[in-house]
Amino acid sequence: MTTALTINKLTASVGAKVVGLDPAHLGSDTALGDALLEALERNGVLVLPELHLDPVAQVEFCRRLGGIDHSSDGHHPVAGIYPVTLDKSKNSSAAYLRATFDWHIDGCTPTGDEYPQKATVLSAKHVAEHGGETEFASSYAAYDDLTDDEKIRFGALRVVHSLEASQRRITPDPTPEQLARWRARPTHEHPLVWTHRSGRKSLVLGASADHIVGLDLDEGRAVLQDLLDRATTPDKVYRHTWSVGDTVIWDNRGVLHRAAPYAEDSPREMLRTTVLGDEPIQ
Repeated sequence: MTTALTINKLTASVGAKVVGLDPAHLGSDTALGDALLEALERNGVLVLPELHLDPVAQVEFCRRLGGIDHSSDGHHPVAGIYPVTLDKSKNSSAAYLRATFDWHIDGCTPTGDEYPQKATVLSAKHVAEHGGETEFASSYAAYDDLTDDEKIRFGALRVVHSLEASQRRITPDPTPEQLARWRARPTHEHPLVWTHRSGRKSLVLGASADHIVGLDLDEGRAVLQDLLDRATTPDKVYRHTWSVGDTVIWDNRGVLHRAAPYAEDSPREMLRTTVLGDEPIQ
């Protein structure tokens, strides 16, 4: 049995609500994964309201989309689930998650040569009283909106990404120990324009983008900031206000995202499952 999907667009450039999903069949519907991946390619973000998936069902569902990332297992009893919370008792690396308050693409600074994640699935277990919304903007649309001259110019540029760049935004005056931990993660050089196997192109932007190779430091950072500002104007952003039980999937390879700030003692807790990537930034 294949679930009949109704896809309703949420904005012109990114985001769609999926209606008609039966939670009981998510892990067993063989055609559902392909249908959702196709919808994800078209819309960048899929909102599945109030599904109330339990963690085991979430992981089984994600297997329909691809391989599951187990690199962060140990934070949650269910393998493949990573709790996104600022509560250090639930996530020992919670301090790093404050960097998610800035626009970013996951997987630009891996510990090795892993490809960026194909998709991320997030389900709301507890929501914040204030803040904690998640915003999305299409990095495909960001490229498409460039002028022809800009497409040629930026297509030749390469950008160095680092964990330090993203962490310095929230901790501008780090201790020597913090700096050493950040710099233990290798930097990675990526093209500014990602040419995907599909033929589509997107911009690789966000908090981890430190500087442009061959340009003056300040000049390069100004270019990166200008492109990010243009990609994330309010008319190009879908902002999701969470309800408990919501599940959201996004195409990490073509979508920038960030969380609106929320208090450190907030009960907000999202359960994340990451679908492994199979395509390098090239």
